[in-house]
Amino acid sequence: MSVIAAPPVDNVEKRPPLLAVDKVSIEYKTRERRVRATHQVSFDVHGADRYILLGPSGCGKSTLLKAVAGFISPTEGRIALDGKPVTGPGPDRIVVFQEFDQLPPWKTLRQNVAFPLVASRKLNRREADERAMHSLDKVGLAAFADAYPHTLSGGMKQRVAIARALAMQPRVLLMDEPFAALDALTRRRMQEELMTLWEDVRFTLLFVTHSIEEALVLGSRVLLLSPHPGRVRAELNAHAYGLHSQGSAGFQAAARRIHDLLFETQEPLGADRAGASASDAAGVRAAA
Repeated sequence: MSVIAAPPVDNVEKRPPLLAVDKVSIEYKTRERRVRATHQVSFDVHGADRYILLGPSGCGKSTLLKAVAGFISPTEGRIALDGKPVTGPGPDRIVVFQEFDQLPPWKTLRQNVAFPLVASRKLNRREADERAMHSLDKVGLAAFADAYPHTLSGGMKQRVAIARALAMQPRVLLMDEPFAALDALTRRRMQEELMTLWEDVRFTLLFVTHSIEEALVLGSRVLLLSPHPGRVRAELNAHAYGLHSQGSAGFQAAARRIHDLLFETQEPLGADRAGASASDAAGVRAAA
């Protein structure tokens, strides 16, 4: 499919993508039949992208994320990172899940963040401890380094999970609806903190959500997936939107138009029309 979004870094279009998902279909079996979760989904993610997979429940967006993570294999198609096929999990792709209880409860926050660094042999214990403290400081939790997970709120636990993921310095940070279970105020704060972290570190993000507003707030580019099975509706540029514009007339109009595009009854847009229709429908700015 054609990419119409403005890249987050200069001349990125002249380089191969960091992550390439090419015509990926994923199926799973039940006792009665075989179910197709996604159908020939293609997209490219470049360095420092904040790339959002947006679609209704059951469209296969979390399944796609798990395939990128290497937890499941596509039925057809190809996923490549730095030009090399993804064949299984690896420290170059770290996942932050929706569940709060991702942290071993017998380890302090410092130990939770340091453990993957030591286990993967990326750093020795002293170096891992130093990086863990640095990462905890980035998410505002350095003062709680010796606390245990059960003493934290849900939002704080998610911040530790993000710190642990970023400490590994993955090529792509994968986030599967990480703020969906939080209350509205905490979710807003977490979105603000994630954007602040991105401005500081400029990591590459692949983020799954079913919230149109969250996609516009966090994303630089957004892939729209149809209801089951997930097919590409369109890919759009969301650089014009963010926390600063949430609630504005333009933001709300874009959200309504994206909703209409996601749930239209016609067949998904072809590659030649996907970008143009998304740009027209969402009111977003295409690359110059």
